[in-house]
Amino acid sequence: MSEIASQLALVRQSLPAGVTLVAVSKTHPAEAVRAAYDAGQRVFGESRPQELRGKYDALPKDIEWHMIGHLQTNKIKYIAPFVAQIESVDSARLVEAIQKEAARCGRVIDILLELHVAAEETKTGWDPDELRTYLAGNPFAGMPNLRVRGVMGIATNTDDETTVRRDFDALRRCFEELRPMFGPAFDTLSMGMSHDYPLAVGCGSTQVRVGSLIFGERDYSK
Repeated sequence: MSEIASQLALVRQSLPAGVTLVAVSKTHPAEAVRAAYDAGQRVFGESRPQELRGKYDALPKDIEWHMIGHLQTNKIKYIAPFVAQIESVDSARLVEAIQKEAARCGRVIDILLELHVAAEETKTGWDPDELRTYLAGNPFAGMPNLRVRGVMGIATNTDDETTVRRDFDALRRCFEELRPMFGPAFDTLSMGMSHDYPLAVGCGSTQVRVGSLIFGERDYSK
Protein backbone atom coordinates (compact mmCIF):
# COMPACT_ATOMS: atom_id res chain seq x y z
CA MET A 1 0.00 0.00 0.00
CA SER A 2 3.04 2.31 0.27
CA GLU A 3 2.99 2.42 -3.54
CA ILE A 4 -0.46 4.02 -3.40
CA ALA A 5 0.88 6.71 -1.08
CA SER A 6 3.84 7.43 -3.35
CA GLN A 7 1.71 7.53 -6.52
CA LEU A 8 -0.82 9.76 -4.78
CA ALA A 9 1.95 12.15 -3.82
CA LEU A 10 3.15 12.36 -7.43
CA VAL A 11 -0.32 13.19 -8.72
CA ARG A 12 -0.93 15.78 -6.03
CA GLN A 13 2.40 17.45 -6.74
CA SER A 14 1.44 17.74 -10.40
CA LEU A 15 -1.71 19.72 -9.67
CA PRO A 16 -1.77 23.50 -9.29
CA ALA A 17 -3.37 25.14 -6.28
CA GLY A 18 -7.15 25.28 -6.52
CA VAL A 19 -7.61 22.02 -8.44
CA THR A 20 -9.41 19.30 -6.46
CA LEU A 21 -8.21 15.71 -6.81
CA VAL A 22 -10.94 13.07 -6.78
CA ALA A 23 -9.18 9.75 -6.23
CA VAL A 24 -11.21 7.24 -8.25
CA SER A 25 -11.38 4.13 -6.08
CA LYS A 26 -14.09 2.19 -7.94
CA THR A 27 -13.48 -1.60 -7.97
CA HIS A 28 -10.55 -1.19 -5.58
CA PRO A 29 -10.92 -2.59 -2.04
CA ALA A 30 -11.54 -0.51 1.07
CA GLU A 31 -7.94 -1.23 2.12
CA ALA A 32 -6.66 0.66 -0.91
CA VAL A 33 -8.89 3.63 -0.06
CA ARG A 34 -7.58 3.50 3.50
CA ALA A 35 -3.98 3.64 2.25
CA ALA A 36 -4.76 6.80 0.28
CA TYR A 37 -6.71 8.20 3.23
CA ASP A 38 -3.76 7.59 5.55
CA ALA A 39 -1.61 9.49 3.04
CA GLY A 40 -3.90 12.51 3.37
CA GLN A 41 -6.46 12.06 0.59
CA ARG A 42 -10.05 12.84 1.56
CA VAL A 43 -12.03 13.02 -1.70
CA PHE A 44 -12.85 9.74 -3.45
CA GLY A 45 -14.96 8.83 -6.49
CA GLU A 46 -17.10 5.72 -7.02
CA SER A 47 -19.37 4.62 -9.86
CA ARG A 48 -21.56 1.94 -8.28
CA PRO A 49 -23.99 2.99 -5.55
CA GLN A 50 -23.92 -0.26 -3.57
CA GLU A 51 -20.12 -0.42 -3.66
CA LEU A 52 -20.01 3.21 -2.55
CA ARG A 53 -22.39 2.48 0.32
CA GLY A 54 -20.25 -0.44 1.48
CA LYS A 55 -17.10 1.67 1.52
CA TYR A 56 -18.87 4.49 3.31
CA ASP A 57 -19.89 2.05 6.05
CA ALA A 58 -16.37 0.62 6.35
CA LEU A 59 -14.24 3.76 6.19
CA PRO A 60 -13.74 7.02 8.14
CA LYS A 61 -16.68 9.39 8.05
CA ASP A 62 -14.72 12.49 7.12
CA ILE A 63 -14.25 11.14 3.58
CA GLU A 64 -15.97 13.21 0.89
CA TRP A 65 -17.58 10.72 -1.48
CA HIS A 66 -18.36 11.62 -5.08
CA MET A 67 -20.64 9.57 -7.32
CA ILE A 68 -19.02 9.72 -10.76
CA GLY A 69 -20.72 6.91 -12.71
CA HIS A 70 -24.05 6.69 -14.46
CA LEU A 71 -26.71 6.71 -11.74
CA GLN A 72 -30.06 4.94 -11.99
CA THR A 73 -32.93 6.63 -10.18
CA ASN A 74 -33.71 3.53 -8.11
CA LYS A 75 -30.15 3.48 -6.72
CA ILE A 76 -30.07 7.03 -5.37
CA LYS A 77 -31.44 5.84 -2.01
CA TYR A 78 -28.19 3.98 -1.28
CA ILE A 79 -26.07 7.14 -1.34
CA ALA A 80 -28.41 10.08 -0.67
CA PRO A 81 -27.89 10.06 3.14
CA PHE A 82 -24.16 10.81 2.87
CA VAL A 83 -22.85 11.48 -0.67
CA ALA A 84 -21.03 14.81 -0.93
CA GLN A 85 -21.41 15.32 -4.66
CA ILE A 86 -23.12 13.56 -7.57
CA GLU A 87 -21.07 14.44 -10.65
CA SER A 88 -22.98 12.40 -13.22
CA VAL A 89 -26.37 14.13 -13.38
CA ASP A 90 -27.42 13.63 -16.98
CA SER A 91 -31.22 14.00 -17.22
CA ALA A 92 -34.20 15.92 -15.89
CA ARG A 93 -35.62 12.68 -14.52
CA LEU A 94 -32.48 12.07 -12.49
CA VAL A 95 -32.48 15.66 -11.20
CA GLU A 96 -36.02 15.26 -9.90
CA ALA A 97 -35.27 11.89 -8.31
CA ILE A 98 -32.20 13.23 -6.50
CA GLN A 99 -34.21 16.19 -5.21
CA LYS A 100 -36.84 13.79 -3.87
CA GLU A 101 -34.30 11.61 -2.04
CA ALA A 102 -32.33 14.60 -0.75
CA ALA A 103 -35.53 16.09 0.71
CA ARG A 104 -36.38 12.75 2.30
CA CYS A 105 -32.95 12.75 3.98
CA GLY A 106 -33.19 16.40 5.00
CA ARG A 107 -30.01 17.21 3.07
CA VAL A 108 -28.79 19.56 0.38
CA ILE A 109 -26.79 17.55 -2.16
CA ASP A 110 -24.22 19.10 -4.48
CA ILE A 111 -24.54 18.04 -8.11
CA LEU A 112 -22.72 18.56 -11.39
CA LEU A 113 -24.49 18.60 -14.75
CA GLU A 114 -22.85 16.03 -17.01
CA LEU A 115 -22.36 17.19 -20.59
CA HIS A 116 -21.82 14.96 -23.62
CA VAL A 117 -19.08 16.47 -25.80
CA ALA A 118 -17.14 13.37 -26.87
CA ALA A 119 -17.29 11.88 -30.36
CA GLU A 120 -18.62 8.63 -28.89
CA GLU A 121 -22.26 7.68 -28.56
CA THR A 122 -21.51 5.40 -25.60
CA LYS A 123 -20.74 8.38 -23.38
CA THR A 124 -23.59 9.71 -21.25
CA GLY A 125 -24.56 13.29 -20.54
CA TRP A 126 -26.74 16.13 -21.75
CA ASP A 127 -26.32 17.49 -25.23
CA PRO A 128 -25.41 21.16 -24.59
CA ASP A 129 -28.43 22.45 -26.52
CA GLU A 130 -30.77 20.11 -24.64
CA LEU A 131 -29.35 21.35 -21.36
CA ARG A 132 -29.86 24.98 -22.38
CA THR A 133 -33.48 24.23 -23.20
CA TYR A 134 -33.97 22.48 -19.87
CA LEU A 135 -32.39 25.30 -17.88
CA ALA A 136 -34.47 27.93 -19.68
CA GLY A 137 -37.42 26.73 -17.60
CA ASN A 138 -35.55 27.56 -14.37
CA PRO A 139 -36.16 24.04 -12.96
CA PHE A 140 -33.91 24.39 -9.94
CA ALA A 141 -36.00 27.21 -8.47
CA GLY A 142 -38.29 24.53 -7.06
CA MET A 143 -35.53 22.18 -5.88
CA PRO A 144 -34.20 23.52 -2.58
CA ASN A 145 -32.37 20.31 -1.74
CA LEU A 146 -30.01 20.52 -4.70
CA ARG A 147 -27.05 22.82 -5.19
CA VAL A 148 -25.71 22.95 -8.74
CA ARG A 149 -21.94 23.32 -8.42
CA GLY A 150 -20.88 23.11 -12.06
CA VAL A 151 -20.44 20.74 -14.97
CA MET A 152 -18.65 17.47 -15.64
CA GLY A 153 -17.62 15.80 -18.86
CA ILE A 154 -15.40 13.18 -20.47
CA ALA A 155 -13.28 13.81 -23.53
CA THR A 156 -13.16 11.51 -26.54
CA ASN A 157 -11.01 8.44 -25.87
CA THR A 158 -8.23 9.12 -28.36
CA ASP A 159 -4.50 9.86 -28.50
CA ASP A 160 -5.23 12.86 -30.70
CA GLU A 161 -4.51 15.79 -28.40
CA THR A 162 -6.30 18.23 -30.71
CA THR A 163 -9.56 16.31 -30.33
CA VAL A 164 -9.22 16.04 -26.56
CA ARG A 165 -8.43 19.74 -26.24
CA ARG A 166 -11.46 20.56 -28.41
CA ASP A 167 -13.69 18.58 -26.03
CA PHE A 168 -12.23 20.22 -22.93
CA ASP A 169 -12.58 23.68 -24.48
CA ALA A 170 -16.24 22.93 -25.26
CA LEU A 171 -16.84 21.94 -21.64
CA ARG A 172 -15.15 25.09 -20.39
CA ARG A 173 -17.24 27.29 -22.65
CA CYS A 174 -20.45 25.67 -21.40
CA PHE A 175 -19.29 26.10 -17.82
CA GLU A 176 -18.60 29.79 -18.35
CA GLU A 177 -21.89 30.26 -20.20
CA LEU A 178 -23.95 28.70 -17.41
CA ARG A 179 -22.16 30.28 -14.46
CA PRO A 180 -24.24 33.49 -14.42
CA MET A 181 -27.43 31.42 -13.98
CA PHE A 182 -26.26 29.91 -10.70
CA GLY A 183 -23.99 32.45 -9.01
CA PRO A 184 -20.89 31.97 -6.84
CA ALA A 185 -21.65 28.34 -5.87
CA PHE A 186 -21.23 27.33 -9.53
CA ASP A 187 -17.47 26.90 -9.26
CA THR A 188 -16.62 23.36 -10.43
CA LEU A 189 -15.47 22.23 -13.86
CA SER A 190 -14.79 18.51 -13.48
CA MET A 191 -12.82 17.14 -16.42
CA GLY A 192 -9.66 15.14 -16.84
CA MET A 193 -8.76 11.56 -15.88
CA SER A 194 -5.54 9.58 -15.44
CA HIS A 195 -4.53 9.73 -19.11
CA ASP A 196 -5.48 13.33 -19.88
CA TYR A 197 -5.77 15.36 -16.68
CA PRO A 198 -2.71 17.61 -17.32
CA LEU A 199 -4.32 18.76 -20.57
CA ALA A 200 -7.66 19.23 -18.78
CA VAL A 201 -6.02 21.41 -16.13
CA GLY A 202 -4.43 23.48 -18.88
CA CYS A 203 -7.91 23.97 -20.34
CA GLY A 204 -9.34 25.22 -17.04
CA SER A 205 -10.41 22.15 -15.08
CA THR A 206 -10.93 22.76 -11.36
CA GLN A 207 -11.51 19.08 -10.45
CA VAL A 208 -9.83 15.98 -11.88
CA ARG A 209 -10.80 12.32 -11.49
CA VAL A 210 -7.69 10.16 -11.25
CA GLY A 211 -7.80 6.43 -10.52
CA SER A 212 -5.34 4.10 -12.23
CA LEU A 213 -2.35 6.39 -11.71
CA ILE A 214 -2.96 6.13 -7.96
CA PHE A 215 -4.42 2.67 -7.41
CA GLY A 216 -3.21 0.77 -10.48
CA GLU A 217 -5.36 -0.70 -13.20
CA ARG A 218 -8.88 -1.69 -12.21
CA ASP A 219 -10.16 -5.25 -12.13
CA TYR A 220 -13.28 -5.04 -14.30
CA SER A 221 -14.24 -8.63 -13.54
CA LYS A 222 -15.52 -7.62 -10.10
